[in-house]
Amino acid sequence: MIKTAVLGATGYTGVELVRLLHAHPAVEPVFLSSGSTAGKKYSEVHPQFAGRVDLTLEQMDYEKIPESVEMVFCALPHGKSAEIAAEIYKKGFKVIDLSADYRLGDPELYREWYNLEHPVAEMLGKAVYGLPELNKELIKGARFIANPGCYPTSILLALAPLLGEKIIKSSSIIIDAKSGVSGAGRAPKQPFHFPDCTENFKAYRVANHQHTAEIEQELGRLAGENIKITFTPHLVPMIRGILSTVYAEPISMTSEIELGELYDAFYSDCPFVRILKSPALPETRMVRGTNMCDIAVKYDSRTNRIIIISVIDNLLKGASGQAVQNMNLMLGLPEEEGLGYIAL
Repeated sequence: MIKTAVLGATGYTGVELVRLLHAHPAVEPVFLSSGSTAGKKYSEVHPQFAGRVDLTLEQMDYEKIPESVEMVFCALPHGKSAEIAAEIYKKGFKVIDLSADYRLGDPELYREWYNLEHPVAEMLGKAVYGLPELNKELIKGARFIANPGCYPTSILLALAPLLGEKIIKSSSIIIDAKSGVSGAGRAPKQPFHFPDCTENFKAYRVANHQHTAEIEQELGRLAGENIKITFTPHLVPMIRGILSTVYAEPISMTSEIELGELYDAFYSDCPFVRILKSPALPETRMVRGTNMCDIAVKYDSRTNRIIIISVIDNLLKGASGQAVQNMNLMLGLPEEEGLGYIAL
């Protein structure tokens, strides 16, 4: 069994990682850390693991990670992961960082969108952006992965075929995305408090959501040009799931059949992307608890607009499931291993 460590194991993404790693046939978690509940058994903090994962939670000290560990997951908040992930990498471990600290290649962008100085900016070029559908070969040879954000995952997968084949005007991209409340993390915050969220629906971080820079950076890589998008996120009164509706204008007239063929071909070797056929449309419940991304592409001939709808589970394909998918590729395991769940 391949030994793994999870730093920040008690947060939402940490819990999902431990659950996936425990059920994975080739790996096992042997080191779990938590800044707030160190010294307790994991199953004391999360009783659903009783009798399954009873490891004692360690302090957030990377020096204590056993040398036998082959893969370290950093499920720490943005800003707190940068230095720790860098030190773990320098010690020779393979690292997958689930924070935003290594997703942006430009430290100036990191300062602008996260209001932080990157403490180890020289390490930014060391991390491979871990979206397997676009960077599979790079991930296979990598030792340091920047796991993508949840909104960027759903949006990049929706747009990649169109930008890769120069089908759309890059200046026409408009993104309307909705996320469940777990995307805000486990630490209590007033805007995500149950009485404020239930029976309510709202936009937030309009024109200044931190994932904008990540989305523009990766879309720009696909298109080979600088790209600016209109991105409006919304909070949905549900626990998990993201639905992104993306609008773009084609460079020339097209058809829904041609678009469907393009998406089928682009994702033909991608086990976690499903292209739905009309009249089916993606729903968050169809991917809940899975590493799948469901996509439907429509063409409105009346307005000459392409409409792409993409759904993921923000905690799985948007975080922990994708991290395990990356781990499989890095360790030479089958890409789908340990991730073959049907939607809850």
